[in-house]
Amino acid sequence: MSAKFRLGIIVNPLAGLGGSVALKGSDGVAEQALALGAKPMAPTRMKAALEKVLPYAKNIEWATGEGALGGELLSELAIDFESVYYSDTQSTSAQDTQALAKALSQWGADLILFAGGDGTARDMYQALSEKQAALGVPAGVKIHSGVYGVSPTAAGAVVAKMARGEMVSLMEADVMDIDEVAFRQGTVRARRYGELHVPAELKYVQAVKMGGVEVDELVLADIAAEAVESMDPDTTYFIGSGSTTAAVMDELGLENTLLGVDAVRDGQLIGSDLTASQLLALTEQGPCKLFVTLIGGQGHVLGRGNQQLSPQLIRTLGRNNIQILATKTKLNALADRPLLVDSGDPQLDRELSGYCKIITGYRDYVMYPLANPE
Repeated sequence: MSAKFRLGIIVNPLAGLGGSVALKGSDGVAEQALALGAKPMAPTRMKAALEKVLPYAKNIEWATGEGALGGELLSELAIDFESVYYSDTQSTSAQDTQALAKALSQWGADLILFAGGDGTARDMYQALSEKQAALGVPAGVKIHSGVYGVSPTAAGAVVAKMARGEMVSLMEADVMDIDEVAFRQGTVRARRYGELHVPAELKYVQAVKMGGVEVDELVLADIAAEAVESMDPDTTYFIGSGSTTAAVMDELGLENTLLGVDAVRDGQLIGSDLTASQLLALTEQGPCKLFVTLIGGQGHVLGRGNQQLSPQLIRTLGRNNIQILATKTKLNALADRPLLVDSGDPQLDRELSGYCKIITGYRDYVMYPLANPE
């Protein structure tokens, strides 16, 4: 049985306070807004999003911060959750949002759902690594950032899709904000701060629309380019078997063992068609990562044709150092069935289960469930 979807919740209770009282934002004016009679909107907006998710609540492991940061709302909705952050101050701040975001990422959230505005999106960008998926529930006065659902219920619908175990694309979306002081004086001055990885509705049609084998070759080249660009220096990469991973070797200009496992470091081939013991020995020489793909039609990532990737090796590498490469065509052919791991170690298979980020093109990713044969 696969691991549950892990969902982190953040509510910025100050988001949107300035809107109803014509303060054109909430940054730095929360107390003034409250004094003018403003009511917090973020909990209500997050509640609307979560109502779309509640039918699948048992498929989810929940975590949030105590009190107004999310605990009060989840308790109101009768959701069991793990509290990963507590603020000892009576009012929350940007520091609390950032601290909670970091705590949720360390907890292992597959997705962090946050309610706020552009200031909250900036906090998320500053706190999270580029690998962490997040999605905003619009609750601020100004929403210039592209990291939010078009509505709270739209954001909830995407989360529900993930909770059902369906494939969801990941895309990079801009975090934007404006200078509120200038805005209150009638000047709109927007600035791009960075990007967050956010889930989006999956586009099943490949980016290159040409048809036939030529499409597959172009898509594989895109996947390989993204994989190579992501490679860290002074790190050994194990390149698993299969035509998708072979494209990475082609991109590097190196000889490839199609049905074996090769090792690459700093663009150089350091081992070909390696055995399980040879691979394990390389892990003692420095940091190592693995590129692997799935068997078309079956969906197996481990345990079919790549037994060199032993349970001991996988444990040594760690889940976060395993990167799956696949075309969306292969994933779509699974008809919403999860990817499979059959390493020979049932406990390890259970530990590997859950959502994983898959490279499906250049700057193109999806989130897809990984399970085990049980």
